[in-house]
Amino acid sequence: MPAPQRYAVAASGQWTDEEDGRRLPAGEVHAWERGLNQTVCGLSLSRSQLRRFPHITWADTFPESGAAADRVRRVCPRCASVAGRRGPDARPRWKRIDPRP
Repeated sequence: MPAPQRYAVAASGQWTDEEDGRRLPAGEVHAWERGLNQTVCGLSLSRSQLRRFPHITWADTFPESGAAADRVRRVCPRCASVAGRRGPDARPRWKRIDPRP
């Protein structure tokens, strides 16, 4: 079984944390696979003017993680469907309750 994919973050904006001086994503965030010039949903990084954050993982962009999500305004729903969405508003995985014979 293959190892789970670890996605980095590409965002429309950035800000610097005053405590530790790290660059953090802001605005709309997308899942990004290192080594590629596009997001998981297919947006070109350069044409969309997205900034890369290879030191931030995808799971850190959700508000419930408490990590780098302070100024994230929107999480791309297409990227979230591929890379995974964890949180209170995440829909449960599809499950067949009463299968037909």
